[in-house]
Amino acid sequence: MLILVAFIILNLLPPHFVISTTITTTSAGHAIPFPAFEHLNVKSSIAATELRPAASATNNYSDDQEITQKQKSIYYNHNSSTVKLNLLHRDKLSFSWHNDHRRRFEARMKRDVRRVASLTRRLSGGGAAAYEVSDFGSEVVSGMDQGSGEYFVRIGVGSPARSQYVVIDSGSDIVWVQCQPCSQCYHQSDPVFDPSDSASFSGVSCSSAVCERVENSGCHAGRCKYEVSYGDGSYTKGTLAMETLTIGHTMVQNVAIGCGHMNRGMFIGAAGLLGLGGGSMSLVGQLGGQTGGAFSYCLVSRGTGSFGSLEFGRSVLPVGAAWVPLIQNQRAPSFYYIGLSGLGVGGTRVPIAEDTFRLSELGNGGVVMDTGTAVTRLPTAAYVAFRDTFMAETANLPRAPGVSIFDTCYDLNGFVTVRVPTVSFFLSGGPILTLPASNFLIPVDEKGTFCFAFAPSPSGLSIIGNIQQEGIQISFDGSNGYVGFGPNVC
Repeated sequence: MLILVAFIILNLLPPHFVISTTITTTSAGHAIPFPAFEHLNVKSSIAATELRPAASATNNYSDDQEITQKQKSIYYNHNSSTVKLNLLHRDKLSFSWHNDHRRRFEARMKRDVRRVASLTRRLSGGGAAAYEVSDFGSEVVSGMDQGSGEYFVRIGVGSPARSQYVVIDSGSDIVWVQCQPCSQCYHQSDPVFDPSDSASFSGVSCSSAVCERVENSGCHAGRCKYEVSYGDGSYTKGTLAMETLTIGHTMVQNVAIGCGHMNRGMFIGAAGLLGLGGGSMSLVGQLGGQTGGAFSYCLVSRGTGSFGSLEFGRSVLPVGAAWVPLIQNQRAPSFYYIGLSGLGVGGTRVPIAEDTFRLSELGNGGVVMDTGTAVTRLPTAAYVAFRDTFMAETANLPRAPGVSIFDTCYDLNGFVTVRVPTVSFFLSGGPILTLPASNFLIPVDEKGTFCFAFAPSPSGLSIIGNIQQEGIQISFDGSNGYVGFGPNVC
């Protein structure tokens, strides 16, 4: 029986950076050329470590703003209009509190370690964190360096809409904001949301079907209570409510949100969290048939003055992307798993058994796409083989001592550009995702110390973090069960 399989190489490198190509062979025996080397611009990467807060993000809603009839029609008619939301990294916002890049980096890595430990416990069944409780979009603010997430988006909450920065998290199934009266709240950049000022706020009763969908929900005075605990010790507690969210210029009514009256942890600056996971209580799940589970994001690259983007709806799915199947893990339906068959360095496939990245029948292992994790984690054996191959290809570069979670670093002080081997992900089904150099060699200080931005996983779980996702258009087609990479860079 002859099976014809189409193999795709997705090359996201700027063409002038590629100086050599090589031939590799897929597991099916097909030969595919992909770039072996590129140039890393050291000087511009170091310059990008300078803290340059972005101008005020768009999509700000004044407290007396009224939703126009045109905006209402976008929601009610479910038409194909697309609205973008800005995505911003936390370092771009005025409340970023480390001016020194090395200190920001070290704080980010500490939070990342907590994030990964939390995901590992949750996805291995060892004490999970409970997440209880027409097309449009927004710019994305690269934002929460916190363990809860790296990127912020600006939305309007209530009627009239109050502007709030919220963390986006592809591994969470809850939308929540801090609420008055706040018996315990952390600092946020915007005034804390007051539900008494919103004409569209409505508490959820204990007997509501919505309340039943929230894990470990409770009841007090007839109102549905929620409590979400995160692995780093952060939590939010409060009441569940139906509220109107304004995303871009699109009004979305009757969204179930958590109104947090007791909140603690790693969310400093943001008002709350916008869950984009695969569960029914995430924003994606609640939109359901209106968007077909379709959304797309581009995470802004560090150090640039531009915004990333977050969009919802089937019309935002790009033509020409490399699509790979999403893999369902019944033990963790909120997370987006993909198939990974191998890794490449310098145009050569690293000898790693494909089973290394496989999701077991018991729901262990596998590869998760996560916006809230910064650094990609790989099972230790795979990481060691991957790292050693990269080190062998960069033997001509001066080494530097390890930094934080990174054990492979280089002293590139004085270099303008350096020639480095490409790094590639071999995705199940054939596509090869070749990363830009800035997505795997990152500056950890202003002096020219760069590190190989991968780390070993504390378990068999692999996590593709947001550093490796930056600048790549990533799209999810939930109704058909696919994730797409490219074809555009952002």
